[in-house]
Order: sequence, then C-alpha cells, then structure tokens
Amino acid sequence: MTLTPARARHRTAATDWAALAEELDAHGSAPTQQLLTPAECRDLAALYEKPELFRTTVDLARHRFGSGEYRYFTHDLPAPVAALRAALYPRLLPIARDWAARLGRPAPWPDSLEEWLARCHAAGQDRSAQILLSYAPGDWNALHRDVFGESVFPLQVVVALDEYGTDYTGGEFLMTEQRPRAQSRGTATVLRQGHGLVFTTRDRPVRTKRGWSAGAMRHGVSTVRSGRRRTLGLVFHDAS
Repeated sequence: MTLTPARARHRTAATDWAALAEELDAHGSAPTQQLLTPAECRDLAALYEKPELFRTTVDLARHRFGSGEYRYFTHDLPAPVAALRAALYPRLLPIARDWAARLGRPAPWPDSLEEWLARCHAAGQDRSAQILLSYAPGDWNALHRDVFGESVFPLQVVVALDEYGTDYTGGEFLMTEQRPRAQSRGTATVLRQGHGLVFTTRDRPVRTKRGWSAGAMRHGVSTVRSGRRRTLGLVFHDAS
C-alpha cells in the first residue's frame, strides 16, 4: 500500500504537536507517533540498492565524518518521502516561527513548502538534501549540523527504518548542547521503527537572565554494534 499524501497527513496529525513542541524546547529533540508501517520501512530501506534514485553517495570515512555511508535522493523523490516531507512541514512551521521570534531572528519560511524551496533555489541552494543512511557494525556518524547554506529551516526529522534490538544494536541518535560557561550536555535516543524524531538543525532557544539566547547543538550517531541500521533523513531546505 503506497503512502499517499492523505495518509501521511493523517498519520502526522496523530502526534500531539503541542507536547512535542514543549519537549523540543527542553531537549532539542522530540519523537513523533508512527509515520511508517514496518512494510513501508522495509520498502524504503530497499531503495538504497537502487543508485539511480540518488544524486550522490557519501562515504563518511573518506571525509572523516565517521564510518558508514549515506545517499542523497534526486529531486524526483519516491512518493512516500515526498508525502512525509509535505505533511510534516506545516506542523513544524509554527515551531520554527516561534523559535525565530524568541531569538529575534527573521522567519523567512512561507506557508508553502514549495515556495520555500523555490526561495532556496533562487539563493543557489538547488540540490536535494533528502537522505537515506546506511550503517553496518562499527559505523558511526560524527557530531555535526546539516546547514548547507544561508537558507536554513531550523528543524528536521529522522525516521528509523529498522527495528532496534532486532535488526541492529547500538547506533543511538546522539545530540550535544554547548552551554555557555559550562560543559556540554549530551543525550542518546533509541529510534523506534517507523517513528520520527524531530530535532534542531543547529540550535534551540534557551532562557537566560537577559531573555533568550541560542543554545548551539549538534547531532550524530553512536557506534553500531551489530546488524544494519538504516534511516530516512528529512531536511526542509535544499543544499548549495
């Protein structure tokens, strides 16, 4: 059964977005309800073996980003990927605008994802940034940010395609927060198959005595101990 735009919107609506926004505020990441069935996860993971669907493959070890591999889709996205991205954008948009207001930043994101991507392309960011990632035992991803240019949407989503504890072990999703005049704080999250994890692209609003400041954050993946870990990365701006 194909994940249609209507089904994607229905599943996305099942998440308590007010509660998710509160958890994002507190931690910089928060889980959604189930977005994909196990069968849909398997179908998406199998696309990794079809190189014609992707514009490039990145070897993490070659670039000293860690160990493992990921592939960027072309703009001709598989229907489930396009449907999920379109369904999630309007849910994330109010959070993005609220964060921008608290941090005193511009909020350049229009109501339409298509219009926002057109602005990215006009600014020279015209390459697809949707990612399928694949990790084998011993693979890991260094802490980083997925900024890709001046036009940035502050939130993104990772969806687990394999089942933790059955298909693989290790490979927890990592986040670190750089705190002013203090040691960094880290979190580790086990991703549930078919569920999304919303997380900050680069920082989150942090209340201080003088108002709000940006708490710088990075994300990565801990070492996979066994099996194969595959995830779908949904980014809401394109790359330069």
